[in-house]
Amino acid sequence: MTRFPYDQFAKDYLEELLQPLGKIETSKTVPAEIREIDVYFAPSSQPTTDTIQLGLLGQLAEKPALIEPFRNAVKISEMRSCMNKLFYIIADIERQNKRDNIPTQEDDLPKLWILSPTASTTILDGFKASLDEENWGAGVHFLGDYLKTVIIAIHQLPCTPETLWLRLLGKGRVQQRAIEELEALPQNNPLRDKAIDLLLSLKTQIEIRQNPEEEDKELLMNLSPIYLERLAAAEQKGRNEGIQEGRNEGIQQGRNEGIQQGRNEGIQNERRIVIENLLRARFGALDDELEAIIQPLLALTPEEFSPLLIQLSREELISRFIR
Repeated sequence: MTRFPYDQFAKDYLEELLQPLGKIETSKTVPAEIREIDVYFAPSSQPTTDTIQLGLLGQLAEKPALIEPFRNAVKISEMRSCMNKLFYIIADIERQNKRDNIPTQEDDLPKLWILSPTASTTILDGFKASLDEENWGAGVHFLGDYLKTVIIAIHQLPCTPETLWLRLLGKGRVQQRAIEELEALPQNNPLRDKAIDLLLSLKTQIEIRQNPEEEDKELLMNLSPIYLERLAAAEQKGRNEGIQEGRNEGIQQGRNEGIQQGRNEGIQNERRIVIENLLRARFGALDDELEAIIQPLLALTPEEFSPLLIQLSREELISRFIR
């Protein structure tokens, strides 16, 4: 997978999970030569239980943070680039404090968190990173205090509920196991739904790309059960609504028709969402012509419409379904 789809997923994912804890900015702009910060987070002054629910991710969000997630193992040059962004932000804070005649407290300055699927001994030794397992556990490597930089090697994190929300940003078997653990969470867990929605959006982004890499195919395979679960849930919801509709009418015929109608509507609604997501991912906003092909596409099964939406051009789709 190219870097962009994963980047967007990681930013959206971190924004969705950290939003209840404080103020969050994605793609925060800094001078052109420094480029952008992926995620800039400032914690709320009011404590919240969401911090505990997020485990290790919530722990790092207890103080101001720059978060830079990487799909592939972070490189030396990328480390330096991220640290350059951090030092720019710190210098800007110090300038503002000086103008306002406020002393700068080291503890109030943001810390840089590098989220890397793996971290080589070359990287860790070269930056003199060290562990603090008593407070942070395995896989969390700290640079010197005044460098304010931490490398989280996701593949080294223990497989515990506290690390789940970071392991979902890993790769390969690590991410696969995290997805399985996510599925196993209670259905009423609000973080579960948020994460699954974003993972299915990532699935859509991958599906519309030509010639996906092997690891992309593995990720699609891992996400397929979640997609099928959502379809089944939509069908069950429609069935339940149909039963309730029939019960309220008090007529057996209405009940039977309501069951079938609810089942069909649930399936159709879920398929419409999938079709709209695929169209938006490929062609941007839905105009009148694209809206017009949705209804005929709904007559097809997901196995039939998915390859058409991925392979055909806009003109081919319009020509096939409305001309």
